[in-house]
Amino acid sequence: MRRIHLGCPWPLGSSVTPRGVNFSVAAPAADRLELLLFTDGSARTPEQVIELDRRRHRSGDYWHVEVENLQEGCCYGYRAFGPLAPGAHGFRPAKVLLDPAARAISGWDVYDRVLATGPSPNAHACLKSVVTERDHFDFQQHPRPRHSWQRTVIYELHVGNFTNRSDSGIAADQRGTVLGLIEKLPALKDLGITTIELLPVFAFDPADAPPGRDNVWGYSPLSWFTPHPGYCSSTDPLQSRHDIRRMVAACHDAGLEVLLDVVYNHTSEGNRHGPTLSWRGLADRSYYHQNKTGEYLDVSGCGNSIAANHPIGRQLILESMRCWAVELGVDGFRFDLGIEMSRGDQLKPLDQPPLFEAIESDPELSDLKLVSEPWDCGGLYRLEDFPARRIATWNGHFRDGVRRFWKGDDHSAWTMAQRFHGSPDLYSGKPVSIGKSVNFITAHDGFTLADLVSYNRKHNLANGENNRDGENHNNSWNHGVEGPSSDPAVQLLRRRQQRNLLATLLLARGVPMLSMGDEIGRSQGGNNNSWCQDSPLGWMPWNPDLCDLELKTFLQRLLTLRQALPNLINPLSPPRQKLKRQPHDQGDLWQQWHGVELGQPDWAAWSRTTATSLHTGSRGALLWIGFNAYKEPLDFALPVPASPWMRVVDTAMASPDDLPEEPEPFEGVEIELDHHSMVVLVAREVANGLKF
Repeated sequence: MRRIHLGCPWPLGSSVTPRGVNFSVAAPAADRLELLLFTDGSARTPEQVIELDRRRHRSGDYWHVEVENLQEGCCYGYRAFGPLAPGAHGFRPAKVLLDPAARAISGWDVYDRVLATGPSPNAHACLKSVVTERDHFDFQQHPRPRHSWQRTVIYELHVGNFTNRSDSGIAADQRGTVLGLIEKLPALKDLGITTIELLPVFAFDPADAPPGRDNVWGYSPLSWFTPHPGYCSSTDPLQSRHDIRRMVAACHDAGLEVLLDVVYNHTSEGNRHGPTLSWRGLADRSYYHQNKTGEYLDVSGCGNSIAANHPIGRQLILESMRCWAVELGVDGFRFDLGIEMSRGDQLKPLDQPPLFEAIESDPELSDLKLVSEPWDCGGLYRLEDFPARRIATWNGHFRDGVRRFWKGDDHSAWTMAQRFHGSPDLYSGKPVSIGKSVNFITAHDGFTLADLVSYNRKHNLANGENNRDGENHNNSWNHGVEGPSSDPAVQLLRRRQQRNLLATLLLARGVPMLSMGDEIGRSQGGNNNSWCQDSPLGWMPWNPDLCDLELKTFLQRLLTLRQALPNLINPLSPPRQKLKRQPHDQGDLWQQWHGVELGQPDWAAWSRTTATSLHTGSRGALLWIGFNAYKEPLDFALPVPASPWMRVVDTAMASPDDLPEEPEPFEGVEIELDHHSMVVLVAREVANGLKF
């Protein structure tokens, strides 16, 4: 038997020491705790059980012990003893529990989610925690790119779906992995994005899904520290961290940042009828919001809600973020349902959540790129007043407003102008500061861009829930035919609308986010909730015959335009709004809104048009953008330019003239915009040197 010592309460989890391994875990209400050591991940019984003495191996809420002659690769788990909480959940000593701070997991070949539920023992079918290194990422060799928010363009992707197809050109054993992603970095770099955002790569439970389905997206965390094994190149649990480091290093070397979509608002343990896997069995009352009768308070829509501002929950989240940022090198995080993390006791919204204050004051976390959803499933929605200064938010109003305008809805022109200018109506009358609003048209949950212009309703029968799942209010438009169409007029209009939506997104104030495959017209057949689809329906196509390469070219050039003119398209200080030019204007940037007539924007309910221009001082205009969502062509009056106009974008033109390699001269005091089209003009002095 191995000798044991008192151990230390810090660091959390398991850590190698000169004598062996130190273990530390929070279990404040437990009466007893056992550490179980296993020979390997498939072992059905522990080779040694160590009972911790609560008088010697406990410091406050944390139990700890040091065991001699252990090393990296050691498999372990815990049993916690104590009373069942009201509601018949809490301590279940028959269950072998994962260490919430374990950096690797083994035992996937024997794991059974069903056996983790109820009172029966599950040592023969449990997951095991694995002792790993805690090395820091080599930032000297692979420094963070640190793109400014002004120039940041985010590309959201799913690791598994990105390279799973055989036409990806990735070796079969690396498809759908982070190493497979490395091989596609040149394609992402060539597209023109600066930052990739990965759907959850924390270890999740694929079995947390309806019968016959798998949880594919990963919004069902089993661990906040461990990479998901399905995204790694080897079954060796120690290899997973090295794979993540290789991927992050390759991204940094390519000038790309890596953000992780992280789920700190709930876990895979579900409601009180779910499995006891980790958090529930060790510190149920500390990790989860509950009422007085022990029922879980659910604002995540997944059965439980994390008490992120409880000291124990808060500490574990902070440690998880440091693990991924400092040890594995990622550049930031996107918090799924992040506003849930601002709730206190009994789900009370907090204006100064301790978790957010801790993140913003932490020297290793405060300078990362941080983004959050400002809503949760309990109805809390805080955009302007999101309770953290350094955390940007997803602007769902941008998505809805822009979709409605190009769809041709009433009361949409004014809203569209607001979204394009940085949503001042949502931010106390002032355009949002750069780095506070992430704008998007599509995301993983919802229609793809191609489906947005091809379907009026969702088609989710393949998910096995009789089309009940997924969003019903999509602001989509099929342009006369539901689904694929051979009608040239319908195809033409759909192509045009995709360009309208992308150009609006990329030329608007704020930080744009693109969704995987939108650049090549990826379709999911109208499925707007493919969370359980590990199939070609959700996979990224790579065969050129299946890709809209003309759309990709348009987007590449659009991104080049955005990066070439940041001080016009996305200036650090928003331009002032004026009704007309003043004779003695100074040289600062100012903006004017128009309709078909100069200086006369039409905000009527029936309006389907708007236009805007940018000027410096009393000189002429430097930029003009016109939007026509009406069903017929319209003539727009043009402001006097500072130098002759050059046409950059006209979505009504065929590719590649919709955004030509070089700006083309335009003469005239007015311009015709075809129905459902968008035009961008720049002054010649601005266009000099522009080439796409």
